[in-house]
Amino acid sequence: MKTILAVDGSDNSYEAVHVMKYMARSEQLTLVHALDVPRPANPEMAMMPEAAEELYKALEQSMREDGERLLNRVQSLLPLHAGPTKKHLLVGSPAEVIISMADEQHADLIVMGARGLGPIKERLLGSVSHRILTLAPCATLIVNGSAKAMKHILLPLQGSFDAEAAVRFLQLKPFDDTVELTLMTVLPSTEPPWPSHAAAAAAATELLEKQTEYIEGVAERLRATGYQAHGVAVVGTPSTMILQQATTLRSDLILMGTRGRQGISRFVLGSVSHAVLHKMPCPVLAFHA
Repeated sequence: MKTILAVDGSDNSYEAVHVMKYMARSEQLTLVHALDVPRPANPEMAMMPEAAEELYKALEQSMREDGERLLNRVQSLLPLHAGPTKKHLLVGSPAEVIISMADEQHADLIVMGARGLGPIKERLLGSVSHRILTLAPCATLIVNGSAKAMKHILLPLQGSFDAEAAVRFLQLKPFDDTVELTLMTVLPSTEPPWPSHAAAAAAATELLEKQTEYIEGVAERLRATGYQAHGVAVVGTPSTMILQQATTLRSDLILMGTRGRQGISRFVLGSVSHAVLHKMPCPVLAFHA
């Protein structure tokens, strides 16, 4: 796998570095730090363009020196099995720099700490994390909080697109150690027009059984490739059930599908994105479906 590790010096960024201990050796590991150098905002500086430019260059130089120290420190913290490493210090918007680098390197995975997931949670929709998660050309691992060994992974699936993409991604063997996968699909809970109608209840039971059979079939395919995997089908609100399962099972990672550059899959749209990404009890890895 070709991996990009994007760092900004925040606590979550360093936790993303620690997560590399649990990821498989990279064919190429690219460390990226973006310098988002602000232009002087003082209106009076507009009257002195030469002074403004000098101030900008001085600030850029200072940030560049800090960035080089950060990249050197991150490199020193990487596990021995991380793989061959390159460092890139680039000026520009963090999201655009990271996405561009992922395109250029034909990356399979971006690893980064959560940004914009702080106390003002509505900032997510404008955050670096969300923009990269939505527009990146490859899978993205968002780390929020302390990194743990990835022993148990929750894999919510919605339909064959998610399932096939999950199998393809997991065939890359992205994790360094053996992991246990719990595959789950969520059937929205709907009240039949006649709650006591036996036919409606039977139809709901049959649908749940079919979904259980399907998800177990996907789990069997993953077991054939060396994973420990089992499937479950549940009824409820997707976001609630995903978070509930992740908490109950003490999952170390939630692995979810996206719809590429057209945005997040239905599993993480709207209110579900608030519930899963804002309240995620563990890191989230989004792959393209």
